[in-house]
Amino acid sequence: MVLASVRLPGATACCDVHIRDGHVSAITTAGERPGVAMAADAQVLDLEGRFVVPGLWDEHVHMTQWALAANRIDLSGAASARAAVELVRNGITAAGPGADRTLTVVGAGFRDAVWDDVPSAEMLDDATRGVPTALISHDLHCVWLNSAAARRYGVQLPADGLLREEAAFAVTRELGKLPDDVVDGWVRTAGQEAAARGVVGVVDLEMTWNRDVWLRRIASGFNSLRVEAGVYPEDLERAASAGMRTGQTVDGGAGLLRVGPLKVLIDGSLNTRTAFCVDPYPHGGHGILTVSEPELVALLARARETAFVPAVHAIGDGANKVALDAFAEVGIGGRIEHAQFVRQEDFARFGELGLTASVQPAHALDDRDAADANWPGRTDRAFPLRSLLDARARLALGSDAPVAPLDPWLAMSAATARARNDGRGPWHPEQALTREEALLASTRGRGRIRAGDVADIAVLDADPLGASDAVFAGMPVAATLVAGRFTFRGAGV
Repeated sequence: MVLASVRLPGATACCDVHIRDGHVSAITTAGERPGVAMAADAQVLDLEGRFVVPGLWDEHVHMTQWALAANRIDLSGAASARAAVELVRNGITAAGPGADRTLTVVGAGFRDAVWDDVPSAEMLDDATRGVPTALISHDLHCVWLNSAAARRYGVQLPADGLLREEAAFAVTRELGKLPDDVVDGWVRTAGQEAAARGVVGVVDLEMTWNRDVWLRRIASGFNSLRVEAGVYPEDLERAASAGMRTGQTVDGGAGLLRVGPLKVLIDGSLNTRTAFCVDPYPHGGHGILTVSEPELVALLARARETAFVPAVHAIGDGANKVALDAFAEVGIGGRIEHAQFVRQEDFARFGELGLTASVQPAHALDDRDAADANWPGRTDRAFPLRSLLDARARLALGSDAPVAPLDPWLAMSAATARARNDGRGPWHPEQALTREEALLASTRGRGRIRAGDVADIAVLDADPLGASDAVFAGMPVAATLVAGRFTFRGAGV
């Protein structure tokens, strides 16, 4: 196939991109075929001057939770606990008297860190009138339950109705136990929607044994994306016994499934004020360290022995220090997931240790108020993309969906503009990336298409280097290809 009359970012002249056996075989001047042997039945697709970039990756998603969130009550716009409760009340009312009241009502996306009022189990009980109800925070680290749901899931409910960290994760896993065909159908739709945004691959860090889930989905027809499925410490020995290692192609995965990193969570989150920080929060406490440094050192050493790349969740500056110390002691490379808050003296260590900072730029805009409130006077080193890049860290952009939408253009827009079109202006613009840097961090360092590359390609209706901020954030994608196969093909292509 030839993608004819296309342009590379920033270019005015057109070229032709030749694809053979799933790879870019050549890039030639438009209309010229010197030295390029074309099959007699080659398809030549005139793309009329559209722009082509390497296909985009979201480096941190929870794919099942993202698909589930699309089918739950949306609480992201709730400005208070009372407002969240009213959304739930309205959702239960809208379901009508014929709704199955034995099923748990689930909402998702609330941000209690910026609420003026305080959640309580009683408040949620009054609104739900005995219907089991569970509300999941936007960062997945907190669940607000009513009494009926607490009884259903066998948990002791505090007065505020909030479960945090592992207790919240356990309930969230229970809430996801729906019929496989239902969840797989929602994931298939989510994959198609991601492909329509130019996405060719995700690193899926769902908190479960994920390999077999993806083999089932691919066998049932999922083919929109490449998937690297992460492993958690409780499954590491199982994975090692099966001969798995990071980067390995999984048999039966149609070439789309590979083994991802070893995901280790060592602290909480900003919204729940459980991210582990050097200085205390205004309300008191330093957050929590869920894995001690000696335990983390042992896990990283075992990761090295089993050929797994460690991906350490560290949000607070205290947690990032612990993670960096452990990487240095073991002498292994890897990733730090989030790196939302870092001490000035620790930035250089990312480059020195050869680490990847797997970051989610949209969180900077979602959490700017929470960061200002909880890290006052120190947010010059919060969501510090420029500081990390200048320290020679490799950046990998993602969403942490469902924490933010699975849309790399939103992530790249947040990384480059550090603002939304809401009149508030940029937040710490000194930490912004250029568009070229954002594209590199969203395409695994490729940036632009070259001969010899795998033909994972996004075709765009605008120049990503020259479009306005608004167009860039909502970039119109005309087509997406994985190994030269269309996974999305818009009208007119």
